[in-house]
Amino acid sequence: MESTRTLKDKIFLILKGIGMGAANKVPGVSGGVVAFVAGFYEEFIYSLKKVNGKAFKLLINRRFKSFFNYINGRFLVLLFSGMIISYFSVSLVLDYLIKNYELYIWSVFFGMIIGSIYYINKDFKDWNYKTYTVLAIGTVLGIGISFLNPATENDNLWFVFFCGIISVSGMTLPGFSGSFILILLGNYVLLLVDSVNALFITFYEILGGNFSFINNPERITILKVLLVFTLGSITGLVTFSHILSYILKHYKSVTLSAIIGFIIGSLGVVWPWKKTIYKLTNEGAFIYDSTGEKVVENYKRFMPEIHLETLYAILFICLGIAIVLALEMYAQKTRKSHA
Repeated sequence: MESTRTLKDKIFLILKGIGMGAANKVPGVSGGVVAFVAGFYEEFIYSLKKVNGKAFKLLINRRFKSFFNYINGRFLVLLFSGMIISYFSVSLVLDYLIKNYELYIWSVFFGMIIGSIYYINKDFKDWNYKTYTVLAIGTVLGIGISFLNPATENDNLWFVFFCGIISVSGMTLPGFSGSFILILLGNYVLLLVDSVNALFITFYEILGGNFSFINNPERITILKVLLVFTLGSITGLVTFSHILSYILKHYKSVTLSAIIGFIIGSLGVVWPWKKTIYKLTNEGAFIYDSTGEKVVENYKRFMPEIHLETLYAILFICLGIAIVLALEMYAQKTRKSHA
């Protein structure tokens, strides 16, 4: 598989990883949708599935090259490299854009999800009472999740490990936003803001020869939280990939209809016209996180009035749809060139 991958393909795979990583960090958007639309979802799932007993046996026996080839290592390395790059760059830009141009950014995401629904549905022909039922269940679950109220922050390491397992659902299951699930679990700020900032600062200090963080119990605690979260994420990735690989092989039509349902349901999360509700103390004052940002409690969605800002938002929705269609055209062109 790798022998046919050109330098251009490898660069584009890193870019896809960047897109997937950025999508994973945005509440309501699923990195799995990026993988699905960009045409590498099944390869991603089956590559992760290869992280099994045989792979660990090769690793223990120091057959590193065989291990690397067995798990489709080059593909995973390129993809995860893109995600890591995204985590410390593109996702920061997205944070800024969402903060300053919230309506238009959510409109783009809304359009991209609409485009994704079209993309997945257009080639799906196996509609029957069973797939329609699963579609409805997936849609209701997706909508239901979008209206749940977030829990409070919890840094218990077992709970953090559980958060890691759940948070990768957005990478492996299109339509389920891992970052939004973390908001519901109350740990989005702790695990995707505070711990990442702590890691960045720690790396910066180490490069400057400063190891004083070792004597900082608060920093050590949050780095420990990040480590446990990462272990949970790896566990979730491998576990979900085995489960999804099995059901994609044996129940592909039902699985695809469920995925379409989840994606339709996720439209409620990324609905552009919403008012942010922030957490308040008993005295009515705003609650702030460690970065000085107000802590989000929930969103109040509403129907927009027709004015210029609304028309601009509709144009951005069209832009989101166009992005997905362009990705689809590129994926088709790539498949033809390899045929």
